[in-house]
Amino acid sequence: MLRTAVVGTGYLGKFHAHKYAMLPECQLVGVADINEDSGRVVASECGTEFFADYQQLVGKVDAVSIAVPTFLHHQVSRDFLKAGVHVLVEKPITTSLDEANELVQLAREQELVLQVGCLERFNEALSGVGPLLNEPRFIESHRLAGFKPRSMDINVVMDLMIHDLDIILSLVNKPLVDVVANGTAVLSDSVDIAQARLTFSGGCVANITASRISQKYKRKMHIFQKKSCICIDFQSLNMSHFYKGAGEMFPGIPNIECDALSYKDSDSLRREIEDFLNCVRHSRTPRVSGEDGHRALELATRISSIIEGDVQ
Repeated sequence: MLRTAVVGTGYLGKFHAHKYAMLPECQLVGVADINEDSGRVVASECGTEFFADYQQLVGKVDAVSIAVPTFLHHQVSRDFLKAGVHVLVEKPITTSLDEANELVQLAREQELVLQVGCLERFNEALSGVGPLLNEPRFIESHRLAGFKPRSMDINVVMDLMIHDLDIILSLVNKPLVDVVANGTAVLSDSVDIAQARLTFSGGCVANITASRISQKYKRKMHIFQKKSCICIDFQSLNMSHFYKGAGEMFPGIPNIECDALSYKDSDSLRREIEDFLNCVRHSRTPRVSGEDGHRALELATRISSIIEGDVQ
């Protein structure tokens, strides 16, 4: 029975706590937050103990979810890793590459699981893509959301686009040779809408759009490769595979066939936490490792710097 805890009981943290509380293979020892009001409410809802200082959890837990503001990810994760506790930290892994590298090295030295919370990697609509991949040539993704003031400590690249950056890096798995990006602040003091164009060795190109000021929600990705196209709708949990079929629709033009799949299980967070606990229990590398988190942060940082004019 793994002893677990959650640090941070805001929007995401409270969901982490509820998932741990419902899983039979672990015990939710407690939740911690400097906001005593929200912390005690979540602790009561989950039937566990509240801690005003996360340091009090050291020695009491085997694994912890960290859902504090991004600028605290490094400090809190480092404290638990140094204490021998396995860590699942929400994305982005840290605010800087040096901080991320320190966490990755520390987890490696301590032989601990360091997992980064990129929920879309556990989206059921993405699960059937692997066997269909051949050699992606062009990828187009749109991640649009309405304005929410809770993520204003980071820009839209770190907040939303990083999901698609992480997925695309895992799908293409080739060196990145060029990055072009643009974006602007609209409602906040940081970038609220951004576009990036990635070119990989071998010729694959990815166009990525992310907005947190949209009136409509959209989370879609299209992967084009020779003889087929894979369409993923992360929001509706649908995946469609279009490919050349037998016969011709017009002279010289083959018929297009489609295999469409619709998924029912929308609980990506439960699957993410179950993966984390299984990796802890069996000493396995998580689906989204600390190294993956570092790689996504490196690209998100590069894109942010281009948009902000720090890179010519």
